[in-house]
Amino acid sequence: MSEVVEIEADGHTVTISNPDKIYFTKRGDTKLDLVRYYQAVAEPLLGVIRDRPLLLERYPDGASGKSWFQKRVPKSVPDWLRTTVVSTPNGTTSDALVAADLAHILWAVNLGCLGFHVWPTHAGAEAKSTAPPVHDAAGTVLPPTGITDELRIDLDPSPGIGFDDLRAAAISTHELCAELGIDVRVKTSGSRGLHLYALLEPKWDGYQVRAAAVALARELERRHPDRITAQWWKEERGSRVFVDFNQNAPHKTVFGAWCVRPKVGAQVSTPIAWDQLDAIVPDELTIATVPARVAEFGDPWADRIPQSIAPLLDMSDRDMAAGLMDAPWPPVYPKMPNEPPRVQPSKARKAEEN
Repeated sequence: MSEVVEIEADGHTVTISNPDKIYFTKRGDTKLDLVRYYQAVAEPLLGVIRDRPLLLERYPDGASGKSWFQKRVPKSVPDWLRTTVVSTPNGTTSDALVAADLAHILWAVNLGCLGFHVWPTHAGAEAKSTAPPVHDAAGTVLPPTGITDELRIDLDPSPGIGFDDLRAAAISTHELCAELGIDVRVKTSGSRGLHLYALLEPKWDGYQVRAAAVALARELERRHPDRITAQWWKEERGSRVFVDFNQNAPHKTVFGAWCVRPKVGAQVSTPIAWDQLDAIVPDELTIATVPARVAEFGDPWADRIPQSIAPLLDMSDRDMAAGLMDAPWPPVYPKMPNEPPRVQPSKARKAEEN
């Protein structure tokens, strides 16, 4: 096994230790193979995640080994490494890695990072936000989110749902968004789901973007009640595609486009052109196949322009005026105004009966 390989990237020298270490056992892909993959897709990758904070998913012994999530960069880092302060829903802060350039990505790969979970804000966005303060149900001011410039629509398969069902749900979502004048693009999740993204005008904070996502999920359920659901509680979803609106909750990260999943087959979360969605097999989109795909078809997200979520916020206002409550928030968030009880519906009914 070679001891080190030095990679020149963006004016920096990144040392790759143990480059021959096997990271993905299905084909025997190594740490250096992962480096070469990110070099091959650097342009489309950075077109999506440049200057965004990253949550690192580290697997120092490869996809089959132990792992942990790392929000904070280690204390000993190169002097050129860029970080930014991010906060959690309870206000805890940490210095997160910024996807400033390819050198930053390769530095993380050398640490065994096999998953980049990307913030929907850019570094320093908190300072740009002009949104009014948001309070929880107790009246406490919540941490600001800054300008959130991506709407992320996560189509999540319930039991009994196959990829054809997800594809159909993605097409229905695409049609609704087109009707509202919102350009959304699709990517595989690198696992079982599909993600739809809209790049947004720099006008809204994370609370507003989540409200837009809730409104979109509910409208999809109204139009396709047998196929799509906005129900947060699993017992109420049935065999339908769940639109996970809480992937847009403030301070929430989502697995990045063009990023490699910590799976033994080295699957990639791959952006796809809408007219090619019917032809793809997600498990075949790997570090071994995606670079050739980019070389042949280019970047299907290259021409994105910022969109407006005003139509979705109008829809949200109409839902609230009609008497709907906010959708449930994840348990790590404080209780929010107009939020229903965070109790599983079957347990709530049982408590009422007793």
